[in-house]
Amino acid sequence: MKNRKPTASFAPQEVRRFILPLTFASVTIFFGIIADNLLNSSLRDYTLLAYASLAIIYTMIASLLIARTTNFSVTYGWANSILSGIGLGFLSFFLPNQLQEASHVLVVFGVVAVATVSGKSRAYVTILLSLCISLLHKLPSLRGIERVLEFLVPFVIAIIVSEAFFMIKNTTQQHIHRLETINKVSRQMMLTLDTEQTMSLLNATIQDALEADTYFVGIVKDSEIHLDLFYDDGEYFNGMQVPIDGTLSGWVIKNQRELFLPDLREDVQLEGVQRFVIGREKTSLSWMGVPMKAENVNGVIALASYNPNAFDQADMELLSNLAQHITLALDNTIRHAQVEEQARLDSLTGVYNHGYFLKRLAEQAEETSSTNTPLSLIMLDIDFFKQYNDTYGHLVGDRILNALCTAIKRHIKQADSVGRWGGEEFVISLPGATGEQAMLVAQRVSETMASLRVEDREQRTVPVPTVSQGIAVFPGEANEIYRLIDLADRRLYVAKERGRNQIEPEMSHWQN
Repeated sequence: MKNRKPTASFAPQEVRRFILPLTFASVTIFFGIIADNLLNSSLRDYTLLAYASLAIIYTMIASLLIARTTNFSVTYGWANSILSGIGLGFLSFFLPNQLQEASHVLVVFGVVAVATVSGKSRAYVTILLSLCISLLHKLPSLRGIERVLEFLVPFVIAIIVSEAFFMIKNTTQQHIHRLETINKVSRQMMLTLDTEQTMSLLNATIQDALEADTYFVGIVKDSEIHLDLFYDDGEYFNGMQVPIDGTLSGWVIKNQRELFLPDLREDVQLEGVQRFVIGREKTSLSWMGVPMKAENVNGVIALASYNPNAFDQADMELLSNLAQHITLALDNTIRHAQVEEQARLDSLTGVYNHGYFLKRLAEQAEETSSTNTPLSLIMLDIDFFKQYNDTYGHLVGDRILNALCTAIKRHIKQADSVGRWGGEEFVISLPGATGEQAMLVAQRVSETMASLRVEDREQRTVPVPTVSQGIAVFPGEANEIYRLIDLADRRLYVAKERGRNQIEPEMSHWQN
């Protein structure tokens, strides 16, 4: 993964802030040249006066254009670099020897100004033009290495200062770009309440702001670190887990401390940590990780490289900043998911409530219709539950309701659903199950209920009530979910009329 460094110029207001002191210094030097010529010269050089005056006018006009033009580089960039190069070159023609130092300073100022406003290539055009024009004037006097070096000094300094400026500019812009990227993605993360989308935003941010061969986000689940996002050498790995004990990530999580290891060729002096290779069979030589800790989040975000010393402290600070944003964002998504889940569930039993079960049943019916498979529905009611509550109390009744839901969940698949229809009545959907298969589930639920042991407040064993059940199949017996529910409900009451603790229809119905 290559880091995409920004290549854009500084913003206009940033250029103006930088150019203002250069303009002031340059104009001051030219005024000094004029004053020196007027006050100290017995024979005034009117050509020098005119040239200095033109230089002041040009400098002021250029500064004014920069201040008023939003894209000076595009509009005037090449013209500015050429005129600056010619002007700086002609300094050698007009300035007397005692003012040559001023010309050296102006060459450096001019080149830096062009570099700031118009970019690197145009700055070198300015240097080349000024060097060539100056050489025409100075060539006859360049005798010996000392004179040549003296002549080249301002141009060499201009190149060094320009290169230093471009390095600082690139570093500054890269830092600004990183901060802007993180601020932008943090705002987007705060607006999304979906964990997958949050991870996608994080992935794009790391790709854009950092350079790494490997990166991952690990969340602690069931005493392991689950890598919800894991990228290694151009490939994404899903569903991977690593142990907490013995790993760098585990050390970060356990100690809740950042870990910066610029060169893993050296021994890692961390208690209990061993080398642990995940993803591709390649060993990382640089590694840094930051803990993520919030009410609903406990994990780590880490970057690694196959090269030593691939990261610096600026990268570590950036990762730490990013970890804070992703931790808050993930905590928000988990909170939202918990609230949504609570809104779907019955508060007492933890199964789907009436409204959400209907929604889920409609989705399952649509899925089974598209695959041409059946969907069986079981309506289930606890027999004589009102009398049971009156006899043993509502606390024991609540235990029975929870025990029934536990028994149902024990005998259904993850794709199946169970909901509380109301009071002591429950409903079970079995996508892909035939009536005969639903019958087997109903029988197992009845058998499990019969084997339960329930105690009252005084720890005395109380009898467990029986259940009656009605089964219907979509779309063979009813081609619409409300008709399916109505049919299962009617059969439930038939089971009660047959003496309760019954399943309607009987197995022979499905076998025939």
